Amino acid sequence: MKVTVVGAGAVGASCAEYIAIKNFASEVVLLDIKEGFAEGKAMDLMQTASLNGFDTKITGVTDDYSKTANSDVCVITSGIPRKPGMTREELIGINAGIVKTVSSNLIENSPNTIIIVVSNPMDTMTYLVHKTTGLPKNRIIGMGGALDSARFKYRLAEALEAPISDVDGMVIGGHSDTGMVPLINKATRNSVNVSEFLSEERMQQVVEDTKVGGATLTKLLGTSAWYAPGAAVSGMVQAIACDTKKIFPCSALLEGEYGLNDLAIGVPCVLGANGIEKIVNISLNDAEKAKLSESAEGVKKTNGLLEL
Repeated sequence: MKVTVVGAGAVGASCAEYIAIKNFASEVVLLDIKEGFAEGKAMDLMQTASLNGFDTKITGVTDDYSKTANSDVCVITSGIPRKPGMTREELIGINAGIVKTVSSNLIENSPNTIIIVVSNPMDTMTYLVHKTTGLPKNRIIGMGGALDSARFKYRLAEALEAPISDVDGMVIGGHSDTGMVPLINKATRNSVNVSEFLSEERMQQVVEDTKVGGATLTKLLGTSAWYAPGAAVSGMVQAIACDTKKIFPCSALLEGEYGLNDLAIGVPCVLGANGIEKIVNISLNDAEKAKLSESAEGVKKTNGLLEL
């Protein structure tokens, strides 16, 4: 299993690190346009191999896509990160050009690859890759929902004062502060609905804290988060590499599912060797349907800013 990660910044390096530590890939190629940057990150990470007990080879390259040839999975993290006060949508002009160029170069060298998009605005960048590459829809996946759901579970465990292994929950919809739809009514603690433990007011606070999870970290850190995004990507790559058929909420191109068409947005998907093996249609109540529809309109509005 060969994995390429484009962008050796904090997010890309975290992706490479977590993938390597899990020891399911033979090689991770880390690519960046900054001279020597990916090579330095790769060397630093390889010097942890004996300490962290992994045998995955991490190779750093400067803008040489030939070194990414025959990658099974390619992860696109490149683009400018969010700054405090900046919305994900404000990144579209610059990042669209970057993602379009990167995806074209990756597919030229790895025509059978599966692409995972991390760059923001993530749903729109995922849609862009669908519209410009011609890859089958199962082989283009946006990361957002996996990260948002991890943040949701963190907030749930915090509210419940419970170990996070006891908690389950999912976020669907757009990967934006206003587009996320945390499914609070389906969230559980060890199979018991969280409404048995939390007041309605506390449940809604969890929802709101989840929706601004990225913005909260950007304000604290001065830039986008990287540990949790890297972990989310590594979990998705592992599901593909090991053909686990695990369900992740992730951005997928919809063609009638959930009553939506011609957009990529977060929904539960079964991930396996073929990428998105199945889009899972779960029952939503009227409020959840309305929120998902509203989120979809927001994503479509951002998609309209693309120059396809």
